[in-house]
Amino acid sequence: MDTLLLGPPAAGATLADLLRDGSLDLPLPGHGDTALRWSVLTGWGRTDLVLARLAEGHTDAVAILAEAGGKPVPDARYGVWAARSGGTGAVLVDGAVHGTVRFCSGAHTLDRALVVTPDGIVDVELSDPRVRPVEGSWRPAGMAASDSVDVVFDGVPAGAVIGAPGFYTDRPGFCWGGGGVAAVWLGGAAGVVDDVREHADDPHGLTHLGALHTALAGTDALLARTAAGIDADPAADHATAVAIVRASAEHTARAVLDLAPRLAGATVLSRHERLGDRLADLGVYVRQHHAERDLAALGARLVEESA
Repeated sequence: MDTLLLGPPAAGATLADLLRDGSLDLPLPGHGDTALRWSVLTGWGRTDLVLARLAEGHTDAVAILAEAGGKPVPDARYGVWAARSGGTGAVLVDGAVHGTVRFCSGAHTLDRALVVTPDGIVDVELSDPRVRPVEGSWRPAGMAASDSVDVVFDGVPAGAVIGAPGFYTDRPGFCWGGGGVAAVWLGGAAGVVDDVREHADDPHGLTHLGALHTALAGTDALLARTAAGIDADPAADHATAVAIVRASAEHTARAVLDLAPRLAGATVLSRHERLGDRLADLGVYVRQHHAERDLAALGARLVEESA
C-alpha cells in the first residue's frame, strides 16, 4: 500500500479502507499484546508515514475512549487533537468548545476528533460548521499530506465530556501512546533504509548500511522489551522506559536522516520516486520528540530515580 505521493483526500480514503476491513482494530495497549500493536504501527510507518500518522491517531483515540469506558462512533475515522502550542488550545466555556488547536492531522478528511481541553476531552463531529480548518496554516517541508492545519472551534456544543480534568495526561495510556508514536518513527526510518539498501555498493555505503541496520534493530528490540514490561505490570510507572524508547527512536531517525543520503548519493536522491518524500516526512514527524528538552527531562528523571 503506497500512498506517499497522494494528498490528504487519498490518505483519508485509505484510512477509511483500513477501518472498513478491520485493519485498525489493534489490541489495546497494556492489555497483553502491546508488542503486536506497536509492530503494526511500525509496519504502517515503514509503508507511508502520512497514512501511519492518521492511523496512529485513530487507534490512539479508540484506546483513550476505552480507558474512559466508552466506544467510538461506528465507522468514524478519529483523530486526537490535543496541542497547546504557543498559547493556543481548546477550552470549554458554558458547555461549548472554543479556541484554536494546532497540528490537527486529518482536519479535512476525518469524521471525528477527541479534542482535549483543561476540563476534559470532547468527542467532536467534524462536519459541524463551527469547526473551521485554517487554510494555509500547515506548510511543512514534509508530512504535507497529513493535513495538520490549525482548527478553530467557534462554540461547538460539547455534549458529554470524557474524563475528569487532567484525565488525558494522567491516565496510563498517555505514556503507552507515546511508545506507539515511537514505533511509527521507527517504521519511517526503516522505510528510508529499505529504499537505499540496494545502493550500498561500495565499502562506505556498506558501512553506513551496517550502522543503520544496527540502530534499527536496537530500537526495535527496545520497543519489544518496553511493550513486554507494560503488559507484565500495567499499573507500574513506565514513563522512564517509554522516554528511553522514544529517545532511541529519535536517535535512530536522526542517524537515518544523516547517513541514508550519504549512502544514496546525489543521483539516487534526485531521481528516486519517493526517497526524498520519505526523508522529508521523517524529518518533520520525528520532531514530535522535543530533542534536547525531552532528553533533559529524561536525564532529570534518571537522576531522581537513582537518588
